[in-house]
Amino acid sequence: MNKVLLLAFCLLTGLTFAQTAPKHPDTSGSDWKPLFASDLSDAGFPEGIWYVEDGVLTATQDIPIWTKKTYRNFVLDLEFKNAPGTNSGVFVYCSDTANFIPNSVEIQIADDYSDQWAKAPASWQCGAFFGHKPAILPKTVKSAGEWNRYTITCQGKHITVLLNGQLVNQIDMSLWTSGKTNPDGSAIPNWLNKPWASLPNEGHVGFQGKHAGAPIYFKNMKIKELN
Repeated sequence: MNKVLLLAFCLLTGLTFAQTAPKHPDTSGSDWKPLFASDLSDAGFPEGIWYVEDGVLTATQDIPIWTKKTYRNFVLDLEFKNAPGTNSGVFVYCSDTANFIPNSVEIQIADDYSDQWAKAPASWQCGAFFGHKPAILPKTVKSAGEWNRYTITCQGKHITVLLNGQLVNQIDMSLWTSGKTNPDGSAIPNWLNKPWASLPNEGHVGFQGKHAGAPIYFKNMKIKELN
């Protein structure tokens, strides 16, 4: 749709350009808080695994980092950078950090341009709800070495994901009543066998570490709690 047609559509429907084009938020306000303290004193992880250097968070092993605080309704905004072959993720609503895989929702991070992940199932690629729902817009992630921006909004059972200014996914967890198949009939990986409809709408936020030998980098991680 060209700009003229889009404007006509907006005038007829009462929509505005702001409503039709998703935007990352301005995180400069006082209601936005750092996800982690600069010294990681409010984070949970084994000593020596995660560290911050020049404002960038990264890990030496494939062990997650977690907020000690739990969050219910919130907007999470962050930047991430892949290395060649990176496979990582953002976890929300984690109710059990010791057994996080079936007890959280993972928004996937991956280097979709690497051979390994370009050939992986669509629900394993960047912007997907891992194992459950592929990104609406594939390959919105930038090439390895470039910074990307995620905005993840969690309100009850509803989660939306913006990646680099594009709405790449959204989900209603209440539709996932099976731990074996997704609503579209596709199979859920057997290690994710807890139905998302049964997960609590509150939990820890976390990041996956250095997986399969490829690092991941995060910066400017902020969170805003909603009513």
